[in-house]
Amino acid sequence: MTRFVIDAGVALRLAATDAVVPHELLAPTLLRSQVLSTMHEAVHRGELSSSEARKRVSAVGRMRIRLLGDAVLRGQAWKFADELGVASTYDAEYVALTRLQGDYLVTLDEDLARAAARLVPVAPFESLLDPSA
Repeated sequence: MTRFVIDAGVALRLAATDAVVPHELLAPTLLRSQVLSTMHEAVHRGELSSSEARKRVSAVGRMRIRLLGDAVLRGQAWKFADELGVASTYDAEYVALTRLQGDYLVTLDEDLARAAARLVPVAPFESLLDPSA
């Protein structure tokens, strides 16, 4: 079974579409906070109702995503943030988790995908839905 590391944008897209993923999904523990913040920001901007945003947060919470965040991951995230030349370690946690335990990183963030591709394999969103991937 292919192990895909997904970011908050991917998790929310999956939650909004009720798609079935025939693969193992992994994410750093920060995914929960990023999903919550993303949905709250969307409500604040008037893009979603509070009810719809809360439904999506709940849907992500019900998804079978293995969340990881140990000291090894955090150490690797620091290293990859340095290699990527970024101040924040958030995106680097996804890269680190892919390097440590995932087969591919899936993100909707084109900048992250481009930067991460220098360090780990990156796959398109559609790969999540392909049983042969």
